[in-house]
Amino acid sequence: MTTLLYSPSTFVSSNMSEKKRKMAHGERKVKVRDIEDSFSSFTIEETLKLRVGLLNWYDHNHRELPWRKTFKEEEKEEELQKNAYGVWVSEIMLQQTQVQTVIPYYNRWMLKWPTIHHLSQASLEEVNEMWAGLGYYRRARFLLEGAKQVIAEGGRIPKVASLLRKIPGIGDYTAGAIASIAFNEVVPVVDGNVVRVIARLKAVSTNPKKSVTVKRFWELAAEAVDPLRPGDFNQALMELGATVCTPLNPSCSSCPASEICQALSISKCDSSIAVTDYPIKVVKAKQRRDFSAVCAVELIGLDTVLDENPSTSKFILVKRPDEGLLAGLWEFPSAPLDGETVSSARREAVNQFLKKAFKIDTKKTCNIVLREDVGEFVHIFSHIRLKLYVELLVLQFKGGVDGLLKSQENETTTWKFVDSNSLSSMGLTSSVRKVYSMVQKFKQKSCPSKHVPAKKRNRTTMRN
Repeated sequence: MTTLLYSPSTFVSSNMSEKKRKMAHGERKVKVRDIEDSFSSFTIEETLKLRVGLLNWYDHNHRELPWRKTFKEEEKEEELQKNAYGVWVSEIMLQQTQVQTVIPYYNRWMLKWPTIHHLSQASLEEVNEMWAGLGYYRRARFLLEGAKQVIAEGGRIPKVASLLRKIPGIGDYTAGAIASIAFNEVVPVVDGNVVRVIARLKAVSTNPKKSVTVKRFWELAAEAVDPLRPGDFNQALMELGATVCTPLNPSCSSCPASEICQALSISKCDSSIAVTDYPIKVVKAKQRRDFSAVCAVELIGLDTVLDENPSTSKFILVKRPDEGLLAGLWEFPSAPLDGETVSSARREAVNQFLKKAFKIDTKKTCNIVLREDVGEFVHIFSHIRLKLYVELLVLQFKGGVDGLLKSQENETTTWKFVDSNSLSSMGLTSSVRKVYSMVQKFKQKSCPSKHVPAKKRNRTTMRN
């Protein structure tokens, strides 16, 4: 019979080698640090208390999430690979996105592409449609590219963080998460939650964004990670930051690490200092302010009434460039603006774009059935505050739509016609859905319900 040396949650037995026993107790060789280093290492006692307390707390309090499974080293290789793929997908989705938002996306994704082999056969458009609404679409593209690379290199997800980092879209954090959670490699993970927890445990008063401080967070996380349950420990540390050691209202009384928390100790001695003062707040860079004129271009037949049968009309969607913001996604035609502008200036910008991209001349090649400003709204990206001015432009082509199709044969702009029914069911970004919703509400409220001859309508509604 073996005897447990400390908490059952860490499973350290007396028949382990002396080297493993010392590692389990935190007796690992710590790199000698310069005297100028801003915060100290965890002591052996602190490390032991953190591991025991955190793992016990996690075993009894962790959230049940679809990507959280018990991984066993003796599992068959195929099952390990499938589990690693699930961890990979979940970790990419969870970047910059709340857990409750991710859950339905993760479930739909795994239903459609249950293994990395299935994902590698998908198109970027399919992936973007599945991702629509999660934001930060570059993550989806990298996930697809990473899957294709893994399959091209033999079809096995690497089991160590150093090799995982060579896959597109996988950085230090994601590599550590996959390697420790799916393959039990003893490596740390550091995300915003982990930074907050460690900053409070060690009362870090330096800028948490500075590269030297970030490096130190990684070193401390590496010192603390449990050598026997690295995946559970890493998830426990992140779970603690997400549910207990929160940014504004930490629940210190129920925290399993409160005994070694320096921020809590300081706050008890000095009422002018709060646990929430750590980590220190960093002034965010000012968002860039951009402006864009968005034009929902709807094409109807020569004998069609505007609201007679919406399924017979077509909208033009344009594909964004394959690089840059919202790469490869579909949107309504739009033109960048220099700033706040009047309606006439916005329409002129749109006219120039339509003429250049589609050879659509609103004065010569088509009849304008309706052109109205629909509204405006602001869409926030991480670094951009984008104000969009939305208009609806309903056109009838004098030579029919075939003429428009022929004019595009040698053009570089990628676009397509989409009817209302298809548009409603497409995976679109939240801003594009917002534009379409505004257009639909405007049409329901303002469009005529009776047929008006095109020429007569042109005289009353045509505005350039």
